[in-house]
Amino acid sequence: MAAIAFATVLAIFVIWASPFLSVAALEAHRRELVVCQAAHPIATAAIFALGFIGFAALALPGAEVLAITAGAVFGLAEGTVLVSFASSIGATVAFQLSRLLFRDIVRRRFARLWSMVSHGVETEGAFYLFALRLVPAIPFFLVDLLMGLTDLRPFTFYWVSQIGMLPATVAYVNAGSQLGQLQSMAGVLSPRVLLAFAVLGLLPLAARYGLGLVRRRTGGASPRPPPAL
Repeated sequence: MAAIAFATVLAIFVIWASPFLSVAALEAHRRELVVCQAAHPIATAAIFALGFIGFAALALPGAEVLAITAGAVFGLAEGTVLVSFASSIGATVAFQLSRLLFRDIVRRRFARLWSMVSHGVETEGAFYLFALRLVPAIPFFLVDLLMGLTDLRPFTFYWVSQIGMLPATVAYVNAGSQLGQLQSMAGVLSPRVLLAFAVLGLLPLAARYGLGLVRRRTGGASPRPPPAL
């Protein structure tokens, strides 16, 4: 029954959210979303969080735009909290589904990546997951699936993922909070908005440098996440 209820809520959310899963559509519908949030703040936050969990758990496209939407509708602080917890919970659901239901399928379909991730976790432990979250060498949904085949505990996977994904979460939500202040689509190219999106592009490079520096100072080699697909 719980699975049916979750699937029903997810389907409703996908139907409701599908018109907004682009930056242009978000700006067009931002005011009505903000009005809805102001009138029903708890319900809106709950529906958004459940929907985001579903998107993350099922690896559906549009999670980044949803994070931007959170900033535009809920603001930086509340949007960051919602996206951070929802994305981490959704990733953990995907992790568990891979471990319990799709182990053989994932191992066969992504044999090469599985070998790399398995070796990385064996040699680096949870730090390897942290590196993959900060430096997204492979898509997050594949990290969820492949990590489900390792010996990592679910709670370890959850908290490492939440911390590791937080910088990118803040960057996306902050970009959305700037969009939320726009009066027209011309404002999309304002310096503040461009700066917010520039952070997204610089984040992987900064994270890679920081991880290498930490590893050198602690006497270890920099972790080597698998190459991008």
